[in-house]
Amino acid sequence: MSGHHHHDHDHDNHFTPIEARVKALESLMVGKGYVDPAALDAIIDTYETKIGPRNGARVVARAWVDPDFAARLKADGTAAVAELGFGGRGGEHTVACFNTPEEHNLIVCTLCSCYPWPLLGLPPVWYKSPPYRAKAVIDPRGTLADFGLTLPEGQRIRVWDSTAETRFLVIPMRPAGTEGWSEDKLASIVNRDSMIGTGLPRVEDADRGDAS
Repeated sequence: MSGHHHHDHDHDNHFTPIEARVKALESLMVGKGYVDPAALDAIIDTYETKIGPRNGARVVARAWVDPDFAARLKADGTAAVAELGFGGRGGEHTVACFNTPEEHNLIVCTLCSCYPWPLLGLPPVWYKSPPYRAKAVIDPRGTLADFGLTLPEGQRIRVWDSTAETRFLVIPMRPAGTEGWSEDKLASIVNRDSMIGTGLPRVEDADRGDAS
């Protein structure tokens, strides 16, 4: 799923108090010439679409190649993720949701925008938007269609609502045609949206280095 869908969603123009403070600070620093807006955008993009999701992608790839790790991940996501060195604030209690042919998982945070930062980096704008937060619960199949994802009719969709205490990570199904791939190559096809549930891994992204 490419980034173009971001513009298909209505964005909330009302900032939370902390967002307003960050915006004010950003404007002040840019105005005084301390920060180059283009450089700031590049840094944010890096954390949102490159560095952050790579951690989660490593977890997914390890689960695909190591059944014992997958079992530990299913039993205690927090402990299993910690084995790979990930955790901390925003990932204190991680629950892994495994997709199956019968069930597809979708993550949302209806109250705010709780998100597994240590695994996925910065949350995308659409994840925090009221339209996504409302529609994901009411019409999950329609929400996936907004992202260009159509699932088989027989595959049910389970929606998980994140909280300040619990963050969820979708473990997508391993795509066909990836037999014999290295763990690194497998990680390269795991994109951010597939770990939220609004997308699927893309075999064509293999070894591109930016599968987000």
